[in-house]
Amino acid sequence: MRDIPVGNGRFLVNFDDKYQLRDVYFPHVGEENHSEGFPFRFGIWVDGVFSWVFEDDWTRTIGYLPESAVTDVKLVNERLGIEFECHDMVCSDGNIYLKNVLIRDTGGRAREARIFFHHDFRIYENKVGDTAFYDPKSGGLIHYQKHRYFLINSEPHFDQFATGRKAFQNMQGTWRDAEDGVLSGSAIFEGSVDSTIGIHCRIEANSSCEFYYWIAAGTTHNEVAKLNGVVIEERPATRFTHPPDQYEHRTKMDFSAVSDEIVSLYDRSLHIIRTQIDADGAILAANDHDVTERATDHYSYVWPRDGAFVADTLARAGFHSIAANFFKFCGRIIHPDGYFLQKYNPDGTVGSGWHAYWDTRDHRPLIPIQEDETALVLWALWEFFEITSNKELVAGLYEGLILRSADFIESFRNKETGLPLPSWNLWEDRRGVHTFTCATVVAGLRGAANFAEMFEDPLRAEKYRKAADDVVSGMRDHLYDHDLKRFIRGRLVGDNDDDLYIDPTIDASLYGVFYFGCFAPDDPLVTTTMEAVRNQLTNPGPIGGVARFQNDGYMRQSDEFAGNSWIICTLWLAEYYLAIAKDISGLEPAHSLLEWVTKNAFPSGVLAEQIDPRNGDPLSVSPLTWSHSSFVATVLSYLERYNELKDNRSSERREDAPAIE
Repeated sequence: MRDIPVGNGRFLVNFDDKYQLRDVYFPHVGEENHSEGFPFRFGIWVDGVFSWVFEDDWTRTIGYLPESAVTDVKLVNERLGIEFECHDMVCSDGNIYLKNVLIRDTGGRAREARIFFHHDFRIYENKVGDTAFYDPKSGGLIHYQKHRYFLINSEPHFDQFATGRKAFQNMQGTWRDAEDGVLSGSAIFEGSVDSTIGIHCRIEANSSCEFYYWIAAGTTHNEVAKLNGVVIEERPATRFTHPPDQYEHRTKMDFSAVSDEIVSLYDRSLHIIRTQIDADGAILAANDHDVTERATDHYSYVWPRDGAFVADTLARAGFHSIAANFFKFCGRIIHPDGYFLQKYNPDGTVGSGWHAYWDTRDHRPLIPIQEDETALVLWALWEFFEITSNKELVAGLYEGLILRSADFIESFRNKETGLPLPSWNLWEDRRGVHTFTCATVVAGLRGAANFAEMFEDPLRAEKYRKAADDVVSGMRDHLYDHDLKRFIRGRLVGDNDDDLYIDPTIDASLYGVFYFGCFAPDDPLVTTTMEAVRNQLTNPGPIGGVARFQNDGYMRQSDEFAGNSWIICTLWLAEYYLAIAKDISGLEPAHSLLEWVTKNAFPSGVLAEQIDPRNGDPLSVSPLTWSHSSFVATVLSYLERYNELKDNRSSERREDAPAIE
């Protein structure tokens, strides 16, 4: 789990709940992780005693400064009589991670303190072939391999340093060398290496000492040396005086209709979303290396599905250029045949996957996709255009992205039912014809039809719109079960693609039947479906929240519940409450679910993927970008619906007012 990320779209640094620096991503957000999740340690020697801040005798308060991308961390050790106040940021105009440290005596006596920073770089995600050395010209310690350089420095300049070998035979690293308060001073080491610096502070009784520490990232020695020079020349304190403003383009709204806790998490979510987006347009699902230990893979990929939802949220929140960047990214990675594969690396290359290209049973090729990913990009792009009217962007994407993907999803259908052909579902664990996928296909085709009309392409517009209508009819005829009186999750592949069997599982993703405009929210087909979602997937007990689907086994913690509570699924139910509300009082269930999310956020405001329904503990990865974007999107939906209902109430009052003679 990661509690506080800071980044600038090229350089991302993550901290865990013990305030250990754990991830160092460069030159893309999510790629490469030059620490592989191993901790960079931070400790102090004072009065002959040494302590690392991850140890149990420290009390840690980890968060961010209000309305800021700068961290706000308090570390207290009563036994030592020491407090730290730390602020971390990554500069927006250069790949520089910068830390401000204030150390304060609370023991009532003057003393000397030595603060140590340890660096466990594993450049290019392995521990082989690195070099760490002291560079007298820049005054920094440098770790490098090939085209990756990291320079470490401080102001005042550090008093001690050491480079050494780690994770080899019995060698643990230079952090052990620091624990007597004195570093060896070895000036260079190669292979599996680490380094530590020590900064000496004289602290008067009940007084404090302040210093700055930074890591510059680059592709050459010269580049990091120049960045180091900029920090020294401009003085690091000025960076904290004028931190980067990530709210520059945020849509100004009246938030008085929601609680202060919701507003606070809305603001924090926008900051955290920004840290998970690469400067070249990739929107990463999550950057938390801990998941690698249980899955031998990670979440640092672009799922076009997640990305489309996040881009839509960003457009609604006012961050139009970031959303536009994502659509340009999609234009670069789309398959020549008009679809998106399961997931991609931040640089646009194809990511790892488990959707087969070959049917080993029937000995025929398969298209290895979850079709909702292709359809959702089209849907989000049209939503983006309605907000921004950015015709220049969509004109550049019209043939290569819009027509190519729309032609694919229009043709990738069963001629008899009108429904899409089998593909993987949004949860990536079943192959068939899924209700959620069908709903996204409808929205994607309608968006494409709108674009075709705008670009005076009436034949395509008619073809796409008819296909969308056919899918809606097919959903009504083949995916609504009259005995169950609700939509089923889908029809799964049996012995072959033509032999589909009913999957009656209640799934939170069934919200798509109204959310993407296939059926009205108050249509009985929808209301009975969403009642089943609410009744069967809302976890009982004091924790609550909504599970993904019945008997969800992914990271399941207890058979007493349908599954773990998911942030996004809980917010989908909130969207339904908003859609059916008839008056302002009808918004209360949605407001309660928004407050549920705020209660289950980390103290820093970070949202995980899942919540343990037994005790409220976060599960899986954090932060999950989709969790944050869903929260922001639902807050926006709430405010929009509140204003609609308030205006309707005002109109009714005016109509009911007696006429004045």
